[in-house]
Amino acid sequence: MSRKTKRWLLQLQILLALLALASFVFYQQVGIAGSNVLTPVQQQLLKTVSNSTNYSMSERKTFQRIMPVNDDLLEKVFITVKTTGRNHLTRLPVIIKTWFQLAKKQTWFFTDTNDQHLSQVTGGHVINTNCSATHSRRALCCKMSVELDVFLESKKKWFCHVDDDNYVNVPALDELLKMYNPIGDWYLGRTSTPKPLQIRTKFQGYKTTFWFATGGAGFCLSRALVLKMAPISGNGKLMAIGDRIGLPDDVSVGYVIEHLLKIQLTRVEQFHSHLEPMRLIKKDLFNEQLTFSYSLDNDPNTVDVDGFNEITDPTRFLSLHCFLFPEASNCVEK
Repeated sequence: MSRKTKRWLLQLQILLALLALASFVFYQQVGIAGSNVLTPVQQQLLKTVSNSTNYSMSERKTFQRIMPVNDDLLEKVFITVKTTGRNHLTRLPVIIKTWFQLAKKQTWFFTDTNDQHLSQVTGGHVINTNCSATHSRRALCCKMSVELDVFLESKKKWFCHVDDDNYVNVPALDELLKMYNPIGDWYLGRTSTPKPLQIRTKFQGYKTTFWFATGGAGFCLSRALVLKMAPISGNGKLMAIGDRIGLPDDVSVGYVIEHLLKIQLTRVEQFHSHLEPMRLIKKDLFNEQLTFSYSLDNDPNTVDVDGFNEITDPTRFLSLHCFLFPEASNCVEK
């Protein structure tokens, strides 16, 4: 072997060693470990295929199966459903029949009354916050404060809040959170206003402007961010924040994060609330959406999906669930 060839092989070995070291340092910095973790290139490729309409659903699922995935990520998620006693028999049954079955261990119902039946059907995943059963600002802030405190006690990495009129697309939520590291300060959600909210607090003479994620569409917070919020809004202090700005829980959370902590909201348009027309969400994009909602007022606002009749399924959540997961047991007789 010539001296030139030996020098070239040595240089190649040094280059490979440097690349290996750089990769190790990178993954240590982002807090990822394990052989089943996607590389940045794989993550982008999987995202492209999953979101592209050029691939059939079977092709997308096949592609995802052959990619290495972090299967235990959803185990690190704490999902809270804010509800109230009067909604236990009206709003919760369809949730328990559908998406709750995909995230039984991760999902907890935060309410304002004891309910033995609800506790039984959810495996004990019910927490009585002892907050008021009204829909007042203080009652809402009280429940949100308890949700955040219990999340910190759980040692989970992600906090995701939804309301009792939300459907959660569990696999899509899993995929979303794989794109972010919980050791960073992440505030993921959707705004309900075209411009930042502008308020004047009771104790300040100037206007405050900030974005907030709509609680009715759902939002997620990283553990690192909730830990930073705790000295300001933990242990019931969120109620005082709500009193200061005169606004409810989701706005108070946004005030703490964006205004006080100076951490920006990361907009994720796949969260949805009944404040927007559900029928405008296209069926071929259902799999990519994170949450859906409904309103059954005089002019019902529900997702446009075929399936069960409107008497059996007025919220359309059961039909939506069967569209997303046709193999589910309660979809066989559809």
